Amino acid sequence: MLTAGTPAPAFTAESTKGPIQLDQYLGKQPIVLIFYPKDETPICTKQLCAVRDSKAQYAEFGALVLGINPGSLEEHQAFSRKFQYDFPLVSDADQSIRQAYDVGQTLFGLLGQQRIVYVIGSSGRIAYAAKGNRPTSELLEALRHAQS
Repeated sequence: MLTAGTPAPAFTAESTKGPIQLDQYLGKQPIVLIFYPKDETPICTKQLCAVRDSKAQYAEFGALVLGINPGSLEEHQAFSRKFQYDFPLVSDADQSIRQAYDVGQTLFGLLGQQRIVYVIGSSGRIAYAAKGNRPTSELLEALRHAQS
């Protein structure tokens, strides 16, 4: 897992909202990257629904929020439609983003990747990194600290 203070790696990938070129946002606004294991699983659904339901709070910081896993764009689109996610779900089919952010695999990759959240400050550096399904309040606090 990358640590706070590390420059955030840029990437280009397909998402449910079209192509994402992270370097267009790095150093310009805060970014929340949510690496989650798999679409259509209970904890992942709960985690991403919490993001959807907190849209206004993330918007107060001007934060770009991205969900990322190795699922296909088609799987992400179906998942996104089903739960009305209005933020991009990024397809990391070749797992290059996971590797760049040092996100490990779970159970030899059988259940996907680890659940890790990164908050990247407007400086383009990682301000917060934590494993698990972190509460919205904790992520918003990380965004607050990333501004100071």
